[in-house]
Amino acid sequence: MSRSDSPGVARLKALTRAQEKAQRPRLLAASVTAALVSAGAVLLLGLSGWFITAAALAGAAGPAVAHVFNYMVPSAMIRFFAIVRTASRYGERVTGHDAALKALAALRPQLFIGLARAPTTKALSLAGGEASARLVQDVDAIQDRFVRLSTPWGAGAGLIAGVGMAALAGWAPALVVAGAAALGVILAVVIGRRFAEPAGQRLQQASGALKTEFAALAAAAPELQAYGMKAWAADRLAEHGDAVEDAAERLARAGGLIMASQSLAMAVGVTGAALAAGAGAPALTALSMLAAVATVESAGTLLNALRQNGAVKAAVQRLGELLDEEAPASPISAVSPTLRLPSADLTVAPPQRLAIAGPSGAGKTTLIERLMSLRPASPGEILHGEVDAAALDAETLRPLFAYAPQQAVLLTGSVRENLRLAAPSAADDDLWAALEDAALADRVRAAPGGLDASVGENGARLSGGERRRLGLARAYLRPAPWLVLDEPTEGLDAATEAQVLERLAARLHHSGQGLIVVSHRPAPLALCDVALTVSGIAADGRIQISAKPRQAAA
Repeated sequence: MSRSDSPGVARLKALTRAQEKAQRPRLLAASVTAALVSAGAVLLLGLSGWFITAAALAGAAGPAVAHVFNYMVPSAMIRFFAIVRTASRYGERVTGHDAALKALAALRPQLFIGLARAPTTKALSLAGGEASARLVQDVDAIQDRFVRLSTPWGAGAGLIAGVGMAALAGWAPALVVAGAAALGVILAVVIGRRFAEPAGQRLQQASGALKTEFAALAAAAPELQAYGMKAWAADRLAEHGDAVEDAAERLARAGGLIMASQSLAMAVGVTGAALAAGAGAPALTALSMLAAVATVESAGTLLNALRQNGAVKAAVQRLGELLDEEAPASPISAVSPTLRLPSADLTVAPPQRLAIAGPSGAGKTTLIERLMSLRPASPGEILHGEVDAAALDAETLRPLFAYAPQQAVLLTGSVRENLRLAAPSAADDDLWAALEDAALADRVRAAPGGLDASVGENGARLSGGERRRLGLARAYLRPAPWLVLDEPTEGLDAATEAQVLERLAARLHHSGQGLIVVSHRPAPLALCDVALTVSGIAADGRIQISAKPRQAAA
């Protein structure tokens, strides 16, 4: 681990090393087969060159020499090495990719868990497209790294086989072949670090930015259409596309330079091997020359890895940023559902009902997000029983709350799948009961498929009020002491609002849950027996609040 690595990068490297250890048998098999591929390819090319040259010389020497020339053994060896190379290539691809896919199958969930356990501000700072680009594109770059772990073995086996073949023509050609291979690697490393790595990093970052921008503009497609901003959006995407194209072009040029350096090394090796062989047997001279070609070529996969190093480094850095911070662990595993807000001299506990009101932008939603640890609370601002919320982590606090946010996010799936986010093991009867209480059951029954009806991307097949009520039904399914609702009836007509609130009151009476509701509408607030007014956020970040009792509706 580099001393300059951030904590997140260090954690990611530790996770990667753990997966390398877990996949060691498959990676070892991939490395052995990669070595067989390179050795087989070098021996095949060298033996073929020797055989063709020797056979031609035997034929030119006359029928007597041609008659006694042994072509059976070299032919059999050529076929053998061809089979070894082909079978080993198949084995390398299967075992290498199997190891990479299994490693990533374990790595992706760990990355997601790491992000989920980080402070909420970390997750909130990532746009959807950015998070997707990191967890898909950047993890794919890590996959390429796993696949390429066998390349040093292949390059080493190719070098040994090539030098060994050249040694048949003498030690001088063998040394020339080894020197040519070393020259090719050195040139490729220099070019890779100077040109390929920066271009690869730039390409990885530019591709991520393009995906993030595309996701954001795609989400705003109706607004862009309505305001005639399609050309503006296309120009923004074109700018990001140009950045990707420029980075890809730089990486391609760097790849071309690496290939040119290998051609140079190959030319040096072939010429040097021919001169070093001197007046030796022509067939052995040809063998040493082809050994130089094959040995330099055997490092091709290793040199290709140099082109990808920049992308891998950028991916590691970007993924490491997701893991840079981890929420502090709570010293206790459970806390009291009793809420205390010292600045308002307020204490509430289930089954009490708390109304939160105030002007737009005053901080009402921020307050409930701090209550639930979706945002960090200031020390002493919120207490759970006698415990300061600022000292507790999200995993400790969130089981206390079932939450229906102002803008509920829906999965691209069925009604059932969206509801079971709150209660994965809920029976269909429970799902229908929650939909009844949210005044949405009739709409779902009428839809083709019922609970299995698709809601579309983020609920696109539902109206705004239906999406809100589906989010409300989902919150009903979570067994928590507090039910937190942010503008639960916004966008509903008066009759539907009355129906929803009537069923909500009955559900609360039956379940014994406490209620925390944020609303600008008087009807939801009328359910509550305590009112909390939010007047703004102070310069020190604390929310300014005041409380008073009120008469709840029957």
